[in-house]
Amino acid sequence: MVGRPASVDELEQVPVFSSLDDGALVRLAARMERRELAPGEAVLREGEEGDRFYVVLSGLLGVWEPGVGQAAVLTPGEYVGELALVEHVPRTATVSALGEAAVASCDEPTFGELVAPLFWA
Repeated sequence: MVGRPASVDELEQVPVFSSLDDGALVRLAARMERRELAPGEAVLREGEEGDRFYVVLSGLLGVWEPGVGQAAVLTPGEYVGELALVEHVPRTATVSALGEAAVASCDEPTFGELVAPLFWA
C-alpha cells in the first residue's frame, strides 16, 4: 500500500542521509514516498527497469539474486536500487519483505538531485 511522504525523523535514521543539511532533508522527505509492505511483498524484481531508490525504514528485506538464492538481508537504514539508477541497467536482484516492513522511495530525478551526490561527496 502506498502511504504518506516519509518523515524527516525517519530519514534522519538513515546513515547515507547524515550529511544532508536540514533544508535538504526536509525537501527529500517531502519527495520520498513511504510504503508499508506485507510479508513476501516485492519491492523490486530482477530484470525490471530501475526507476526508484529505496531505503528500509522498518522490518527486514531479503535480497534474492539469480543463481545464488537469498544473498543478503537489508535492515533499517540500509538502501537498495541505486545501481539501476546510476548505471541505467535492469534490476539485478529481487527484494521482498521478510515480514511486515516499511520503505521510503524516491524517483530518479529526486535521486539524482538529492541522493546521488551523497555517494560521491
